[in-house]
Amino acid sequence: MYWVTLRSCLHVFIGLLFPTHFFFFKRCPSKTELKNLTLASEFHLIALSDDPDLQPVLFGLFLSMYLVAVLGNLLIILAVSSDSCLHTPMYLFLTNLSLADIGFVSTTVPKMIVGIQTQSRVISYVGCLTQMSFFLIFGCMDDMLLTVMAYDRFVAICHPLHYQVIMNPRLCGFLVLVSLLLSLLESQLHNLIALYFTYFKDVEIANFFCQPSQILSLICFDTFTKNIVMYTVGAIYGVLPVLGIFFSYYKIVSSILRIPSSGGKYKAFSTCGSHLAVVGLFYGTAIGVYLASAVSDSPRKIAVFSVMYTVVTPMLNPFIYSLRNKDIKTALMKLQSRPF
Repeated sequence: MYWVTLRSCLHVFIGLLFPTHFFFFKRCPSKTELKNLTLASEFHLIALSDDPDLQPVLFGLFLSMYLVAVLGNLLIILAVSSDSCLHTPMYLFLTNLSLADIGFVSTTVPKMIVGIQTQSRVISYVGCLTQMSFFLIFGCMDDMLLTVMAYDRFVAICHPLHYQVIMNPRLCGFLVLVSLLLSLLESQLHNLIALYFTYFKDVEIANFFCQPSQILSLICFDTFTKNIVMYTVGAIYGVLPVLGIFFSYYKIVSSILRIPSSGGKYKAFSTCGSHLAVVGLFYGTAIGVYLASAVSDSPRKIAVFSVMYTVVTPMLNPFIYSLRNKDIKTALMKLQSRPF
């Protein structure tokens, strides 16, 4: 009853805000098309494999990957919080990135593990919107925080004498808060669209979770408006952060090349190595999934590729930072030797 009331309120709200678009959107569904559309109460997710013999293997594999991802990121958070030497802007952002990674992997993998165990691919309408909402919040937080961390490295290398003044606690807190608010905004935009358009072309989602682009493609409204929404959101939350990272590293590389000694160059660049590796992994897997969906017609193959950025990336991030970062390794050793 709550969701029906909320849908009705959204119809009125969006109709008042965009009166011309309201009637434009109402063209779909027509009376002749209504029989081909569905008022969704649940969705069906795709299974990575229908082979019964593979189900225990998949269950064990994804449970192990999930536990490694959560425990690895928790160790990073504990290491940073327990070592006062790491209470700096860079590690504050790293802690928030680890928290976002825990949320990101916890949004999709537990549902998939339960689905493998129970052989159920059904997810309720409310559950799907909830999963999509949290997926967007934590995914966008990753995106925003990687951009903020690039800016932090830019200030540290290009303006080292003013680093403490520029990256003060107030600015750091503000950057994290803005990242969270932008993530919430993107999530709610997608939810508003999904709640407003109650009819769907199909209830089969071609992925193992409620991927936002899949939900948007199933919603019944015209392709032109759908493309505007997708490209606008993509430009704000995809292109702008990437441009910010590229600009930061352009300035960083320019500054490093002006350092006369090779040892100084190596030391300056080594502070960016872990961040660059995580950025490459995050955007590389996302681009890989996009290219795979463009060239492949198999939903199952696309779902397998999606595992890379939804599961593998959050799992590998702690290893990248712990193996390539001397401060984190020292903090982890101190944490291990500390009596409890």
